[in-house]
Amino acid sequence: LDTSEPDTDGMLDSQEVLMEDLEESMIEELPEQKGYLVVIDAGHQQKGNSEKEPVGPGAAEMKAKVAGGTTGVSTGIPEYQLNLQVALLLEELLLERGYEVISYDIADFDYPERSRITEIKDDVRNRDGVKKAMQGIDYVVHAAAALPLYKKEDIYSTDVDGCRNVLEEAKAAGVKRYIQISSTSVYGIPDHHPLVEDDKLQGVGHYGIAKIQAEKLCEEARSDDMSITILRPKSFIGPERLGVFALFYDWAKSGKGFPVLGNGNNLYQFLDVEDLCEAILLCMTIDKSKVNDVFNIGAKVYGTMREDYQAVLDEAGYGKKIVGFPAAPAIALLRFLEFFHLSPLYKWVYETASKESFVSIEKAEKILGYAPKYSNKDALLRNYHWYLDNLETFKGKSGVSHRVPWKQGILKLLKLFF
Repeated sequence: LDTSEPDTDGMLDSQEVLMEDLEESMIEELPEQKGYLVVIDAGHQQKGNSEKEPVGPGAAEMKAKVAGGTTGVSTGIPEYQLNLQVALLLEELLLERGYEVISYDIADFDYPERSRITEIKDDVRNRDGVKKAMQGIDYVVHAAAALPLYKKEDIYSTDVDGCRNVLEEAKAAGVKRYIQISSTSVYGIPDHHPLVEDDKLQGVGHYGIAKIQAEKLCEEARSDDMSITILRPKSFIGPERLGVFALFYDWAKSGKGFPVLGNGNNLYQFLDVEDLCEAILLCMTIDKSKVNDVFNIGAKVYGTMREDYQAVLDEAGYGKKIVGFPAAPAIALLRFLEFFHLSPLYKWVYETASKESFVSIEKAEKILGYAPKYSNKDALLRNYHWYLDNLETFKGKSGVSHRVPWKQGILKLLKLFF
Protein backbone atom coordinates (compact mmCIF):
# COMPACT_ATOMS: atom_id res chain seq x y z
CA LEU A 1 0.00 0.00 0.00
CA ASP A 2 1.79 3.12 -1.22
CA THR A 3 0.57 5.76 1.26
CA SER A 4 2.98 8.22 2.78
CA GLU A 5 0.44 10.53 4.46
CA PRO A 6 -2.92 8.72 4.62
CA ASP A 7 -5.76 10.89 5.95
CA THR A 8 -7.81 8.10 7.44
CA ASP A 9 -8.01 8.91 11.18
CA GLY A 10 -10.24 6.52 13.08
CA MET A 11 -11.44 4.79 9.94
CA LEU A 12 -12.71 1.73 11.75
CA ASP A 13 -14.24 3.21 14.91
CA SER A 14 -17.56 1.68 13.84
CA GLN A 15 -16.04 -1.67 12.88
CA GLU A 16 -18.06 -3.64 15.44
CA VAL A 17 -21.33 -2.30 14.03
CA LEU A 18 -20.19 -2.96 10.48
CA MET A 19 -19.06 -6.48 11.32
CA GLU A 20 -22.53 -7.36 12.62
CA ASP A 21 -23.88 -6.64 9.15
CA LEU A 22 -20.98 -8.50 7.53
CA GLU A 23 -21.63 -11.68 9.48
CA GLU A 24 -25.24 -11.67 8.33
CA SER A 25 -24.26 -11.21 4.70
CA MET A 26 -21.44 -13.74 4.34
CA ILE A 27 -22.47 -16.82 2.41
CA GLU A 28 -22.77 -20.03 4.40
CA GLU A 29 -20.55 -22.21 2.23
CA LEU A 30 -17.38 -20.21 2.90
CA PRO A 31 -15.48 -22.39 5.39
CA GLU A 32 -13.12 -21.21 8.09
CA GLN A 33 -9.50 -21.58 7.08
CA LYS A 34 -6.55 -22.36 9.30
CA GLY A 35 -2.90 -22.08 8.38
CA TYR A 36 -3.28 -19.92 5.26
CA LEU A 37 -1.28 -16.73 4.85
CA VAL A 38 -2.68 -13.82 2.80
CA VAL A 39 -0.86 -10.66 1.75
CA ILE A 40 -2.99 -7.61 0.90
CA ASP A 41 -1.34 -4.96 -1.24
CA ALA A 42 -3.90 -2.16 -1.17
CA GLY A 43 -1.98 0.37 -3.25
CA HIS A 44 -1.93 4.17 -3.71
CA GLN A 45 -1.15 7.15 -1.56
CA GLN A 46 -2.63 10.56 -0.80
CA LYS A 47 0.22 12.70 -2.14
CA GLY A 48 2.76 11.88 -4.80
CA ASN A 49 6.49 12.38 -4.31
CA SER A 50 8.08 13.62 -7.53
CA GLU A 51 11.63 13.39 -6.19
CA LYS A 52 13.71 11.15 -8.42
CA GLU A 53 15.30 7.79 -7.67
CA PRO A 54 16.75 4.98 -9.85
CA VAL A 55 14.19 2.59 -11.33
CA GLY A 56 16.31 -0.23 -9.91
CA PRO A 57 19.59 -0.85 -8.10
CA GLY A 58 22.44 0.69 -10.13
CA ALA A 59 20.10 1.90 -12.89
CA ALA A 60 20.79 5.18 -14.71
CA GLU A 61 17.14 5.70 -15.57
CA MET A 62 15.25 7.70 -12.97
CA LYS A 63 11.61 7.73 -11.84
CA ALA A 64 9.45 9.57 -9.33
CA LYS A 65 9.63 8.00 -5.87
CA VAL A 66 5.91 7.63 -5.22
CA ALA A 67 2.75 8.06 -7.29
CA GLY A 68 -0.80 8.46 -6.08
CA GLY A 69 -4.19 7.12 -7.21
CA THR A 70 -7.17 8.19 -9.27
CA THR A 71 -10.44 9.65 -7.96
CA GLY A 72 -13.94 8.17 -8.14
CA VAL A 73 -16.00 9.51 -11.05
CA SER A 74 -19.22 9.77 -9.07
CA THR A 75 -18.04 9.50 -5.46
CA GLY A 76 -15.16 11.96 -5.74
CA ILE A 77 -13.26 9.78 -3.26
CA PRO A 78 -9.51 9.29 -3.89
CA GLU A 79 -8.59 5.75 -4.90
CA TYR A 80 -6.05 5.36 -2.09
CA GLN A 81 -8.90 5.78 0.40
CA LEU A 82 -11.19 3.33 -1.37
CA ASN A 83 -8.50 0.67 -1.68
CA LEU A 84 -7.47 1.14 1.93
CA GLN A 85 -11.02 0.64 3.17
CA VAL A 86 -11.45 -2.51 1.08
CA ALA A 87 -8.14 -3.80 2.41
CA LEU A 88 -9.10 -3.12 6.03
CA LEU A 89 -12.56 -4.61 5.67
CA LEU A 90 -11.24 -7.65 3.81
CA GLU A 91 -8.55 -8.05 6.44
CA GLU A 92 -11.15 -8.14 9.22
CA LEU A 93 -13.18 -10.77 7.37
CA LEU A 94 -10.11 -12.91 6.78
CA LEU A 95 -9.01 -12.66 10.40
CA GLU A 96 -12.47 -13.70 11.54
CA ARG A 97 -12.21 -16.80 9.32
CA GLY A 98 -8.83 -17.88 10.58
CA TYR A 99 -6.53 -16.54 7.89
CA GLU A 100 -3.21 -14.92 8.74
CA VAL A 101 -2.96 -11.48 7.09
CA ILE A 102 0.04 -9.44 5.99
CA SER A 103 -0.26 -5.72 5.23
CA TYR A 104 2.31 -4.57 2.66
CA ASP A 105 2.45 -0.78 3.05
CA ILE A 106 4.86 2.12 2.77
CA ALA A 107 3.18 3.80 5.76
CA ASP A 108 2.72 2.65 9.34
CA PHE A 109 -0.32 0.44 9.89
CA ASP A 110 -2.07 2.45 12.60
CA TYR A 111 -5.39 0.64 13.05
CA PRO A 112 -7.03 -1.44 15.82
CA GLU A 113 -6.19 -4.72 14.08
CA ARG A 114 -2.46 -3.99 14.14
CA SER A 115 -1.71 -6.59 16.80
CA ARG A 116 -3.53 -9.24 14.76
CA ILE A 117 -1.65 -8.84 11.48
CA THR A 118 1.91 -8.86 10.20
CA GLU A 119 3.03 -5.46 8.95
CA ILE A 120 5.60 -5.04 6.19
CA LYS A 121 6.51 -1.43 5.43
CA ASP A 122 7.72 -1.26 1.83
CA ASP A 123 6.90 -0.35 -1.79
CA VAL A 124 5.60 -2.65 -4.56
CA ARG A 125 8.24 -1.22 -6.90
CA ASN A 126 10.98 -2.53 -4.62
CA ARG A 127 11.51 -5.98 -6.09
CA ASP A 128 13.58 -7.20 -3.14
CA GLY A 129 10.93 -6.06 -0.68
CA VAL A 130 8.18 -7.80 -2.62
CA LYS A 131 10.26 -10.97 -2.80
CA LYS A 132 10.74 -11.07 0.97
CA ALA A 133 7.06 -10.38 1.57
CA MET A 134 5.98 -13.33 -0.59
CA GLN A 135 7.73 -15.99 1.45
CA GLY A 136 5.14 -18.44 2.80
CA ILE A 137 2.21 -16.59 1.24
CA ASP A 138 -0.83 -18.51 -0.04
CA TYR A 139 -3.01 -15.68 -1.43
CA VAL A 140 -2.27 -12.19 -2.77
CA VAL A 141 -4.78 -9.35 -3.21
CA HIS A 142 -3.14 -6.64 -5.33
CA ALA A 143 -4.64 -3.19 -5.95
CA ALA A 144 -1.81 -0.73 -6.65
CA ALA A 145 -2.05 1.93 -9.37
CA ALA A 146 -1.13 5.58 -10.00
CA LEU A 147 -2.98 8.85 -10.56
CA PRO A 148 -3.82 9.71 -14.19
CA LEU A 149 -2.36 13.22 -13.78
CA TYR A 150 1.10 11.93 -12.90
CA LYS A 151 3.84 11.70 -15.48
CA LYS A 152 3.87 8.80 -17.87
CA GLU A 153 6.86 7.13 -16.23
CA ASP A 154 5.27 7.36 -12.77
CA ILE A 155 2.09 5.66 -13.95
CA TYR A 156 3.85 2.81 -15.70
CA SER A 157 6.37 2.19 -12.91
CA THR A 158 3.53 1.65 -10.43
CA ASP A 159 0.71 0.20 -12.48
CA VAL A 160 2.75 -2.03 -14.75
CA ASP A 161 6.21 -2.56 -13.25
CA GLY A 162 4.82 -2.85 -9.73
CA CYS A 163 2.25 -5.37 -10.91
CA ARG A 164 4.97 -7.35 -12.68
CA ASN A 165 7.06 -7.46 -9.49
CA VAL A 166 4.17 -8.77 -7.42
CA LEU A 167 3.11 -11.29 -10.05
CA GLU A 168 6.56 -12.74 -10.69
CA GLU A 169 7.56 -12.93 -7.04
CA ALA A 170 4.20 -14.45 -6.12
CA LYS A 171 4.65 -17.12 -8.75
CA ALA A 172 8.25 -17.81 -7.69
CA ALA A 173 7.15 -18.16 -4.06
CA GLY A 174 4.45 -20.69 -4.89
CA VAL A 175 1.45 -18.47 -4.15
CA LYS A 176 -1.76 -20.43 -4.79
CA ARG A 177 -4.09 -17.61 -5.84
CA TYR A 178 -3.56 -14.04 -6.97
CA ILE A 179 -6.41 -11.49 -7.16
CA GLN A 180 -5.91 -8.31 -9.17
CA ILE A 181 -8.24 -5.43 -8.31
CA SER A 182 -8.50 -3.70 -11.67
CA SER A 183 -11.07 -1.13 -12.76
CA THR A 184 -13.94 -0.61 -15.19
CA SER A 185 -11.82 2.24 -16.56
CA VAL A 186 -10.29 -0.34 -18.91
CA TYR A 187 -13.45 -0.04 -21.03
CA GLY A 188 -12.64 3.59 -21.81
CA ILE A 189 -15.57 5.67 -23.04
CA PRO A 190 -18.10 3.00 -24.05
CA ASP A 191 -20.64 3.26 -26.85
CA HIS A 192 -23.04 0.74 -25.30
CA HIS A 193 -24.27 -0.74 -22.01
CA PRO A 194 -24.15 -3.01 -20.16
CA LEU A 195 -20.46 -3.66 -20.51
CA VAL A 196 -19.32 -7.29 -20.47
CA GLU A 197 -15.90 -8.77 -19.78
CA ASP A 198 -15.24 -9.54 -23.46
CA ASP A 199 -15.87 -5.97 -24.61
CA LYS A 200 -13.01 -4.15 -26.25
CA LEU A 201 -10.49 -2.62 -23.85
CA GLN A 202 -9.69 0.93 -24.88
CA GLY A 203 -8.00 2.80 -22.07
CA VAL A 204 -8.00 6.57 -22.31
CA GLY A 205 -4.63 8.17 -21.54
CA HIS A 206 -1.65 6.55 -19.86
CA TYR A 207 -3.66 5.50 -16.80
CA GLY A 208 -6.22 3.51 -18.79
CA ILE A 209 -3.53 2.01 -21.00
CA ALA A 210 -1.44 1.01 -17.97
CA LYS A 211 -4.44 -0.67 -16.36
CA ILE A 212 -4.90 -2.74 -19.51
CA GLN A 213 -1.21 -3.64 -19.63
CA ALA A 214 -1.37 -4.79 -16.01
CA GLU A 215 -4.29 -7.06 -16.88
CA LYS A 216 -2.30 -8.48 -19.79
CA LEU A 217 0.57 -9.28 -17.43
CA CYS A 218 -1.91 -11.17 -15.28
CA GLU A 219 -3.21 -13.14 -18.24
CA GLU A 220 0.31 -14.06 -19.33
CA ALA A 221 1.25 -15.19 -15.83
CA ARG A 222 -1.65 -17.61 -15.41
CA SER A 223 -0.61 -21.22 -14.84
CA ASP A 224 -1.80 -24.48 -13.35
CA ASP A 225 0.10 -23.67 -10.16
CA MET A 226 -1.23 -20.15 -9.57
CA SER A 227 -4.72 -19.01 -10.53
CA ILE A 228 -5.08 -15.31 -11.31
CA THR A 229 -8.40 -13.53 -10.93
CA ILE A 230 -9.00 -10.07 -12.37
CA LEU A 231 -11.86 -8.17 -10.74
CA ARG A 232 -13.25 -5.01 -12.34
CA PRO A 233 -15.32 -3.28 -9.64
CA LYS A 234 -17.66 -0.33 -10.07
CA SER A 235 -17.36 2.69 -7.75
CA PHE A 236 -17.96 1.31 -4.27
CA ILE A 237 -19.59 2.93 -1.26
CA GLY A 238 -21.03 1.98 2.13
CA PRO A 239 -20.56 2.68 5.85
CA GLU A 240 -17.36 4.60 6.65
CA ARG A 241 -17.53 6.42 3.29
CA LEU A 242 -18.06 10.17 3.11
CA GLY A 243 -16.02 12.32 0.72
CA VAL A 244 -18.28 14.13 -1.72
CA PHE A 245 -21.28 12.20 -0.38
CA ALA A 246 -21.06 14.24 2.82
CA LEU A 247 -22.32 17.23 0.82
CA PHE A 248 -25.38 15.27 -0.24
CA TYR A 249 -26.05 13.89 3.23
CA ASP A 250 -25.62 17.30 4.84
CA TRP A 251 -28.18 18.82 2.48
CA ALA A 252 -30.57 15.90 3.07
CA LYS A 253 -30.45 16.11 6.87
CA SER A 254 -30.88 19.90 6.66
CA GLY A 255 -34.15 19.55 4.74
CA LYS A 256 -32.74 20.62 1.38
CA GLY A 257 -33.17 19.23 -2.11
CA PHE A 258 -30.08 18.27 -4.12
CA PRO A 259 -28.87 19.15 -7.65
CA VAL A 260 -27.68 16.64 -10.24
CA LEU A 261 -26.12 17.30 -13.63
CA GLY A 262 -28.45 16.70 -16.55
CA ASN A 263 -31.94 15.33 -15.97
CA GLY A 264 -30.71 12.62 -13.60
CA ASN A 265 -32.28 9.86 -15.67
CA ASN A 266 -28.96 8.19 -16.48
CA LEU A 267 -28.48 4.69 -15.07
CA TYR A 268 -25.47 4.60 -12.77
CA GLN A 269 -24.29 1.47 -11.00
CA PHE A 270 -22.52 1.50 -7.64
CA LEU A 271 -21.11 -1.31 -5.50
CA ASP A 272 -21.27 -1.75 -1.74
CA VAL A 273 -17.78 -2.32 -0.35
CA GLU A 274 -19.08 -5.35 1.56
CA ASP A 275 -20.17 -7.01 -1.69
CA LEU A 276 -16.72 -6.40 -3.19
CA CYS A 277 -15.12 -8.14 -0.22
CA GLU A 278 -17.53 -11.05 -0.66
CA ALA A 279 -16.43 -11.35 -4.30
CA ILE A 280 -12.78 -11.43 -3.23
CA LEU A 281 -13.51 -14.14 -0.66
CA LEU A 282 -15.30 -16.21 -3.28
CA CYS A 283 -12.22 -15.99 -5.51
CA MET A 284 -10.13 -17.28 -2.62
CA THR A 285 -12.30 -20.25 -1.76
CA ILE A 286 -14.14 -21.82 -4.70
CA ASP A 287 -12.51 -24.13 -7.26
CA LYS A 288 -9.34 -22.63 -8.74
CA SER A 289 -10.36 -23.49 -12.30
CA LYS A 290 -13.43 -21.28 -11.97
CA VAL A 291 -11.70 -18.16 -10.68
CA ASN A 292 -8.84 -18.13 -13.20
CA ASP A 293 -10.70 -15.48 -15.20
CA VAL A 294 -11.99 -11.87 -15.41
CA PHE A 295 -15.15 -10.66 -13.66
CA ASN A 296 -17.13 -7.43 -13.50
CA ILE A 297 -18.34 -6.69 -9.98
CA GLY A 298 -21.21 -4.31 -9.22
CA ALA A 299 -24.63 -3.97 -7.64
CA LYS A 300 -27.36 -6.23 -8.99
CA VAL A 301 -30.11 -3.66 -8.44
CA TYR A 302 -29.55 -0.05 -9.44
CA GLY A 303 -31.55 2.77 -10.94
CA THR A 304 -31.05 6.24 -12.28
CA MET A 305 -29.09 8.88 -10.42
CA ARG A 306 -32.38 10.67 -9.73
CA GLU A 307 -34.12 7.56 -8.37
CA ASP A 308 -31.31 6.34 -6.15
CA TYR A 309 -30.38 9.72 -4.71
CA GLN A 310 -34.07 10.50 -4.14
CA ALA A 311 -34.22 7.53 -1.75
CA VAL A 312 -31.94 9.40 0.65
CA LEU A 313 -34.03 12.58 0.47
CA ASP A 314 -37.16 10.50 1.12
CA GLU A 315 -35.46 8.91 4.13
CA ALA A 316 -34.63 12.38 5.45
CA GLY A 317 -38.38 13.03 5.54
CA TYR A 318 -38.63 16.65 4.39
CA GLY A 319 -40.39 16.01 1.09
CA LYS A 320 -37.52 17.46 -0.92
CA LYS A 321 -36.61 16.41 -4.47
CA ILE A 322 -33.61 15.86 -6.70
CA VAL A 323 -33.32 18.81 -9.10
CA GLY A 324 -31.75 18.48 -12.53
CA PHE A 325 -29.55 21.17 -14.09
CA PRO A 326 -28.49 21.44 -17.77
CA ALA A 327 -25.19 19.57 -17.90
CA ALA A 328 -23.17 21.75 -20.29
CA PRO A 329 -23.49 25.12 -18.51
CA ALA A 330 -23.23 23.46 -15.09
CA ILE A 331 -20.00 21.71 -16.08
CA ALA A 332 -18.57 24.97 -17.44
CA LEU A 333 -19.35 26.70 -14.13
CA LEU A 334 -17.84 23.87 -12.08
CA ARG A 335 -14.65 23.99 -14.17
CA PHE A 336 -14.38 27.68 -13.34
CA LEU A 337 -15.02 27.11 -9.64
CA GLU A 338 -12.52 24.26 -9.49
CA PHE A 339 -9.85 26.36 -11.19
CA PHE A 340 -10.15 28.99 -8.45
CA HIS A 341 -10.48 26.33 -5.69
CA LEU A 342 -14.00 27.48 -4.85
CA SER A 343 -15.62 24.05 -5.17
CA PRO A 344 -14.63 20.68 -3.67
CA LEU A 345 -15.81 18.76 -6.75
CA TYR A 346 -13.20 17.09 -8.92
CA LYS A 347 -13.26 16.99 -12.70
CA TRP A 348 -13.95 13.24 -12.64
CA VAL A 349 -17.14 13.90 -10.69
CA TYR A 350 -18.79 16.59 -12.75
CA GLU A 351 -17.54 15.64 -16.22
CA THR A 352 -19.24 12.22 -16.29
CA ALA A 353 -21.94 12.30 -13.60
CA SER A 354 -24.64 12.89 -16.21
CA LYS A 355 -23.67 9.85 -18.32
CA GLU A 356 -24.78 6.24 -17.99
CA SER A 357 -22.39 3.77 -16.43
CA PHE A 358 -23.14 0.11 -15.68
CA VAL A 359 -21.68 -3.35 -16.30
CA SER A 360 -23.07 -6.85 -16.53
CA ILE A 361 -22.35 -9.07 -13.50
CA GLU A 362 -23.94 -12.20 -15.00
CA LYS A 363 -20.60 -13.93 -15.43
CA ALA A 364 -19.67 -13.45 -11.76
CA GLU A 365 -23.13 -14.61 -10.70
CA LYS A 366 -22.97 -17.76 -12.81
CA ILE A 367 -19.36 -18.82 -12.22
CA LEU A 368 -18.49 -17.41 -8.80
CA GLY A 369 -21.91 -17.61 -7.25
CA TYR A 370 -21.62 -13.87 -6.62
CA ALA A 371 -24.83 -12.60 -5.05
CA PRO A 372 -24.56 -8.93 -4.10
CA LYS A 373 -26.62 -8.14 -1.02
CA TYR A 374 -26.94 -4.40 -1.48
CA SER A 375 -28.63 -2.33 -4.17
CA ASN A 376 -27.57 1.23 -4.99
CA LYS A 377 -30.27 2.52 -2.67
CA ASP A 378 -29.24 0.13 0.11
CA ALA A 379 -25.62 1.25 -0.09
CA LEU A 380 -26.56 4.94 -0.11
CA LEU A 381 -28.98 4.58 2.79
CA ARG A 382 -26.51 2.54 4.86
CA ASN A 383 -23.95 5.24 4.26
CA TYR A 384 -26.44 8.01 5.12
CA HIS A 385 -27.40 6.38 8.42
CA TRP A 386 -23.75 5.85 9.28
CA TYR A 387 -23.21 9.55 8.60
CA LEU A 388 -26.08 10.53 10.93
CA ASP A 389 -24.92 8.15 13.66
CA ASN A 390 -21.41 9.61 13.59
CA LEU A 391 -22.14 13.33 13.24
CA GLU A 392 -20.57 14.14 16.60
CA THR A 393 -17.24 12.72 15.43
CA PHE A 394 -17.26 15.14 12.47
CA LYS A 395 -18.03 18.24 14.52
CA GLY A 396 -15.54 20.97 13.65
CA LYS A 397 -13.74 18.73 11.19
CA SER A 398 -13.38 18.89 7.43
CA GLY A 399 -10.96 17.75 4.78
CA VAL A 400 -10.72 15.27 1.93
CA SER A 401 -10.88 12.07 3.95
CA HIS A 402 -13.90 9.84 3.50
CA ARG A 403 -14.35 9.87 7.29
CA VAL A 404 -14.93 13.65 7.51
CA PRO A 405 -17.14 16.04 5.52
CA TRP A 406 -15.55 17.94 2.67
CA LYS A 407 -15.45 21.72 2.75
CA GLN A 408 -18.38 22.78 0.59
CA GLY A 409 -16.84 26.01 -0.62
CA ILE A 410 -19.16 28.19 -2.68
CA LEU A 411 -21.60 25.28 -2.96
CA LYS A 412 -22.65 26.15 0.58
CA LEU A 413 -24.27 29.29 -0.83
CA LEU A 414 -26.11 27.23 -3.46
CA LYS A 415 -27.58 25.21 -0.62
CA LEU A 416 -29.57 28.28 0.49
CA PHE A 417 -31.68 28.09 -2.69
CA PHE A 418 -32.85 24.50 -2.11
